[in-house]
Amino acid sequence: MMSWLVTGGAGYIGSHVVRAFGEAGIDTVVLDDLSSGHEEFVPDGVPFVRGTILDTDLVARTLRAHHVTGVMHIAGFKYAGVSVTQPLLTYEQNVTGTVSVLRAMEAEGVTAVVFSSSAAVYGTPPTGIVTEDTPTRPESPYGESKLIGEWLLADQHRARGIQHTSLRYFNVVGSASPDLYDTSPHNLFPLVIEALLQGRTPRINGTDYPTPDGTCVRDYVHVGDLAVSHVAAARALAAGTALRAVYNLGSGDGISVADIMAAMGEVTGIPFEPVIAPRRPGDPARIVANGDAAAADLDWSMRHTLQDMVYSAWAARQATGPRPPRPALRPQDHQGAMPAIPADVRCQP
Repeated sequence: MMSWLVTGGAGYIGSHVVRAFGEAGIDTVVLDDLSSGHEEFVPDGVPFVRGTILDTDLVARTLRAHHVTGVMHIAGFKYAGVSVTQPLLTYEQNVTGTVSVLRAMEAEGVTAVVFSSSAAVYGTPPTGIVTEDTPTRPESPYGESKLIGEWLLADQHRARGIQHTSLRYFNVVGSASPDLYDTSPHNLFPLVIEALLQGRTPRINGTDYPTPDGTCVRDYVHVGDLAVSHVAAARALAAGTALRAVYNLGSGDGISVADIMAAMGEVTGIPFEPVIAPRRPGDPARIVANGDAAAADLDWSMRHTLQDMVYSAWAARQATGPRPPRPALRPQDHQGAMPAIPADVRCQP
């Protein structure tokens, strides 16, 4: 009988993973400090522990109390741009936090872990399409911290024999449930949707890139497709199937920012002409990932079109309405609570 701890399971991606596990008949328990997650994202009947992954004893007690057999480690500080100005916070949450989770796993004899990594480990790749063999050259403390997390898993595999894999995300969008949506103040989809809801005009940063329409091309993947591959990874590790150390969850193709803006206007019924702003420093023209390895091993597939992605994100945001302020954390809930993120900071994917 499998039972998995999902760290960060009250967040946008984590909550979708928890739903996917439930649909697959796999028990989960959620550990989240609610610094960016929402307790109402956790389904009824799923045990929820409010606390920080930095509290190793709490993680260990949670593993023990819920008879956990594997860890889906999604919790972390996910703002690449902010990480440049707050590197110590980033390393504490993402590196020290991962060490804490691995220590708790070792103490409780839990030997399977799936790690939420990022395309940020690649930095600006020399070519527009990356594979798992593309050299890693992170350009932010966030990207560096994710790469270190991958190293930690590999080192613990060599030292203690844990079974592991790391899933490198690209741009995760959409919704697979009407009560879940992306609440990040930095990601493109929520930025455009909130602008339209508030009567503001969305902005494109740069239209003179060497791409078909002059705007940046990125790999956008639906969060529901992403969640399916997390379940496949958990099942494979539980069955003792050897997996690659890392997988790209990418489309092999790309979508331009201009295409997204056009789809937003079409799906929402709110016509607009984006404001054209200058390029942002450091934005590469095109980053797209080859997902063949994940397709072979992790049931990875692009099951949703761009219109599906936009429609599901818009419908979920419309269904949930304004989100009430999150209650303040008490010291006993999380001694390392993250500070508020400046709303004007723009981040890399």
